[in-house]
Amino acid sequence: MPRTWPAPSAGASWTKKKSDGRMMNDERRATDVVFASVGDVRRNSRSLRHLRALSGRGLRVEAITFGPPAADAPSPVPDVRLRVIERPGGGGPRFFWKVHRRFRRAARRVEARAYHASGLYVLPALHGAAQKHSGRLVYDARELYAHLPATAGRPWVHFGWKMLERYFIRRADAVFTVSPGIADWLARAHDVERPRLLLNAPASQETVCPDDALRRWTGLSDDTVLFLHQGNMQRDRGCVALVEAFCRVEDAALVFLGGGPLKPDLAQVVEERGVGDRIRFLDPVPPDELLSVTASADVGITMLEDTCLNHRFALPNKLFQYVAAGLPILASNMREIERVVRRRELGCVVDPADIDALAATVRWMAEQPEARRRWARNTAEALEAFRGQATRPLTEAYETLLSKRS
Repeated sequence: MPRTWPAPSAGASWTKKKSDGRMMNDERRATDVVFASVGDVRRNSRSLRHLRALSGRGLRVEAITFGPPAADAPSPVPDVRLRVIERPGGGGPRFFWKVHRRFRRAARRVEARAYHASGLYVLPALHGAAQKHSGRLVYDARELYAHLPATAGRPWVHFGWKMLERYFIRRADAVFTVSPGIADWLARAHDVERPRLLLNAPASQETVCPDDALRRWTGLSDDTVLFLHQGNMQRDRGCVALVEAFCRVEDAALVFLGGGPLKPDLAQVVEERGVGDRIRFLDPVPPDELLSVTASADVGITMLEDTCLNHRFALPNKLFQYVAAGLPILASNMREIERVVRRRELGCVVDPADIDALAATVRWMAEQPEARRRWARNTAEALEAFRGQATRPLTEAYETLLSKRS
């Protein structure tokens, strides 16, 4: 059962809504929310979206994160205080233990009304801080941690992450996740209330103004159909399959926008195969600049491979970023992704393990400008539906959590 919110001390004020809808602060504490993530919150779209939503409701937020020093990379959210801690070296259980101790030490120093764990890796640490300061505990299950690619074929690793999550998720006052599939799995596996859904969709209604950035940076002509894969290039994301498929397609170009451990190997393959004229690599751009760059492509690609349950249930950031940028989508046939693309008629779905089918689909999409225009038109309606689940459930839950007296 979720923990109960402790009764306020005598004379304490509790969150109420101002006339403009913003939440009033509890004057007892200098910080309302401690937000923690192992990924640099300054470069993560989901973290930035949630930080802006909380700060925009009048809450005083402190973010704890790994990354370069704040002086070198200040917070993109001016009203959010940023505490950057040094990332430990190593890997495996020892790495997690070091991460836990560093975040626990940092979080326990801040007396706040709520502690927001953006991911399982910081959840135990924030649970400790919430206990110390009688604060609320919020958990954002950004992945299905017991079923990541790293746990495949490793039953004891899978079991360890599952039991860790099971223990702490039952002690959270509010739980969010990224897709219906993960929400259902967490509810069944841990015998908890179904987590609230927070899609990785952009919350802002600002108009995206595309430029020709990708073509300027790559030198690709205007009549070349440009397929974009943005995000890290790493194992099980279909990057190797994409390179092989585009080696067989001469009338389209592929641009990888991002970094990741596979980037050097992929670049070497491209050079050896002599296809550098139509497969290009670009460095990542800041999240706040991403959509205008994304919109300069013709088709967006998300190609997760069927290597774990997390991929089958995933609804990644890039999927919604392509929708927000008005791009048709070429997607792998993972359950949740396929459901969105097919129901909303946003593009094509293919099995990334079938290179012939992947190459044929790329070729067909490149040759069908009217189909691409139709899919692009459908993104506007889809985006409106997605935006309602981007941040509203988060702010509504915080309003409830921080106004309860017990």
